[in-house]
Amino acid sequence: MKFFGFGKKERVIDLTKYKRRQEETSKNRAVVEIAKEPQKNVFGLFDNSLISVNQNASNLNEDTEDKKKKLAKRLADMTTQIENISNQIYHLSQRVEVLERKSGVNSGN
Repeated sequence: MKFFGFGKKERVIDLTKYKRRQEETSKNRAVVEIAKEPQKNVFGLFDNSLISVNQNASNLNEDTEDKKKKLAKRLADMTTQIENISNQIYHLSQRVEVLERKSGVNSGN
């Protein structure tokens, strides 16, 4: 019976954050396991698996740096546009004041 709030209540649990954490930790573990694998070559620098991991990491770094540069450029462009519009508003307000003085709209006489 569910009269007056008694009885079993349905509860919903959101596990999306938990799943995301699991995915991130599994990815991190995979990278660590690849890095811990014994070297196949005498020269560890030429191991294909380590090179591919390093390339993926460098690609991610380049992507984030490109995104940062694009964002910085967009912000700079937006700032200049805002400054231009602000200047236009200032000039228009100055023109309105001149016209008001000529027409005598704001004069108390």
